[in-house]
Amino acid sequence: MSDDGSELPEVPSVAAGIDAGRVTAWFAEHVPAVAPPLRFELITGGRSNLTYRVRDGSGGCWVLRRPPTGHVLASAHDVVREFRILDLLAGSPVPVPPVLGCCTDHAVTGADFYVMENVEGIVPDDAAAAAAIPRESRAAASRHIVDTLAAVHAVDTTTGPLAELRRPGSYLERQLRRWHRQLTAGGIGPGPLREVHDLLARRMPDERWTGITHGDFRPGNLLIGPDGTVRAVLDWELWTVGDVMADIGWLTAAWTSAEPFGWAPDPAEGYLDIGTVLSRYADATGRALDDLAYYQAFALWRLAAIAEGVAARFRAGVMGAQDIDVTELSERPARLAESARAVLIG
Repeated sequence: MSDDGSELPEVPSVAAGIDAGRVTAWFAEHVPAVAPPLRFELITGGRSNLTYRVRDGSGGCWVLRRPPTGHVLASAHDVVREFRILDLLAGSPVPVPPVLGCCTDHAVTGADFYVMENVEGIVPDDAAAAAAIPRESRAAASRHIVDTLAAVHAVDTTTGPLAELRRPGSYLERQLRRWHRQLTAGGIGPGPLREVHDLLARRMPDERWTGITHGDFRPGNLLIGPDGTVRAVLDWELWTVGDVMADIGWLTAAWTSAEPFGWAPDPAEGYLDIGTVLSRYADATGRALDDLAYYQAFALWRLAAIAEGVAARFRAGVMGAQDIDVTELSERPARLAESARAVLIG
């Protein structure tokens, strides 16, 4: 029964992190033409926020995002902030899923959440999924990926709401401080993650180009059509206004090493090589990609810090029912930190 005494619609499915009855009532109020009952399916593969596909009785389909169940670190998993950037980018050259609403009433399902339209496409986050992109479309997909990142970095952050989010000082300093704090809060003591942090802090370059930084821009966070077109950029949890070179370092790490990301584009399979990818970005933006090794090392170290948090969440059982090797997850942070050290010191 709802708070006003009316009966909530009967729903045929439940999922961890979802109060099906109350979320269904929220949909009925905020999502046009929804036809309860609703079914909620946890989309596996997520390592941070929980993502669900929501279907109604007449074939409608949407996507819902909420934080993990249980305790989360302060400033992490901010889906309201993620909703905000998607709303701000609507109608821009950056392809994003249209958002339909955001709920900050924790009485509905225990946390903030937002809902967006379902966009059909291929998310190449592993070899099996990537195989669905036709070979003849893979070079085009490579080009569209680069062009999409250039479009993200071209968004004006000097005026309007995004200008209010520009912060003084160095993005890299803030990031190193933030992730070091997260590691400390997670109980991580001396070891490779701390040592590489200190190396990065000592070798930090000056920030030259500021814009929207996605924070996790890679093929596995894109929806790609069979023709290679990027239909939507997903997973904006880590976005900020900062040093856009951080995204280039991240994309380079993702393009050249399958280990941390589950899959990497292979020129032997029809994708462009990383050199061509970087040249296309430089040509599109007019930016020299100096200090790339630093930004790639920074990406690997930050991924190590993220991986540490991911492993902790799976060990705590707050990521739903996903078939994950927790032992391998627990070993990954130190391995990534050592990879970052190798890139940084050449």
